[in-house]
Amino acid sequence: MKIAYLCNRYPAVSHSFVRREIAGVEAAGHEVVRFTVRAPATLVDGADRAEATKTTAILGQGMAALVLAGFAAAVRSPGAFLSSAMLVLRSGGARPKEMVRAVAYLLEAAWLRRRLERDGVDHLHVHFGTNPAMVARLARRLGGPPYSFTVHGPDEFDRPEALDLKGKVAEARLAVAISDFGRSQLMRWAAPRDWDRVKVVRCGVDAAFLGDRPPPASSAPRFAAVARLNGQKGLPVLIEAARLLKSRGRDFRLEIAGDGELRADLERQIADGGLSAHVQLLGSLDGAGVRVLLERSRAFVLPSFAEGLPVVIMEALALERPVIATAIAGTPELVDESCGWIVPAGSAVAVADAMEAAIDATDETIAAMGAAGRKRVAGAHDAGRNARTLIDAIASAPAC
Repeated sequence: MKIAYLCNRYPAVSHSFVRREIAGVEAAGHEVVRFTVRAPATLVDGADRAEATKTTAILGQGMAALVLAGFAAAVRSPGAFLSSAMLVLRSGGARPKEMVRAVAYLLEAAWLRRRLERDGVDHLHVHFGTNPAMVARLARRLGGPPYSFTVHGPDEFDRPEALDLKGKVAEARLAVAISDFGRSQLMRWAAPRDWDRVKVVRCGVDAAFLGDRPPPASSAPRFAAVARLNGQKGLPVLIEAARLLKSRGRDFRLEIAGDGELRADLERQIADGGLSAHVQLLGSLDGAGVRVLLERSRAFVLPSFAEGLPVVIMEALALERPVIATAIAGTPELVDESCGWIVPAGSAVAVADAMEAAIDATDETIAAMGAAGRKRVAGAHDAGRNARTLIDAIASAPAC
């Protein structure tokens, strides 16, 4: 097949799993054409910069090109255009800003349909069930190829009715979840008659993480966290857990990679807690930097409030670092007591207790947990193998 990929903003620092999946699809012998709704922001990773040169931004074509494509679509197939326009009107709601956004989706879809036809694309696959899935749905209504989409969460599950997950699943050839939990949520919002088109294809890591064995975990009490500094990741809970560890007289170091709107708040919390010698905010790192951070740690910690199934957890486990994570969404499908600690979301005490347990564990115990985690990731989260699973699922899905 010749397959097109579409994301909202691609490549991005947090979307390495898409790049790995595309590489797996290409390795399986399929040609991939890459599209993004918006051009990527500043890219710190060389692999992302290389990927950006292969990716076409729809909004980068300019408004005139999009309007012209919309006009051509209306002339080419008035009935299909009317059907698409009615869907846009229903989804736009009463607020002018939302309506403008919905009309933009229609114009983007019209341009994309023409480009997919020109490129001879057989199938369109989308990551995330938000606006790019709507663009793919509209492109299909306008005469474009069948589409499938991967839902990650939590954003799609925060507002499933506003996003019309039910309608997107109904018109897709395949709806993909990245975990059994995610599949259950898609089934919750999809019509039962469409459940057979909802499949699980897990995100994964590649040979960079599953190739050579990593060095042993640090014997020193060093912890790593990698996350966007936003409300979903629960990082204030992590800083509070660090304060509790300090109050217990424990020596440790916590390094947090990532950036976001909570950075100033976290810096203030670190200073107020007298944690400057224990906690460091590193900012955004490229893939190589994240790997170095993980390799010099004893354990990885991520106290999220909302997730899909974080790929960085897979990366940490593949590098044989035990993981401290919260019992939410798909995370317990990967992390359990054999390879880490699962704690209640929102509990700084539980996070601190788990970090203390990681400090007190013998190096042999940490190594055994790391080996168990690596084995689990290799079995279920190999990006190349899972890309082939996705292609097989698309090929075997019923026509729509």
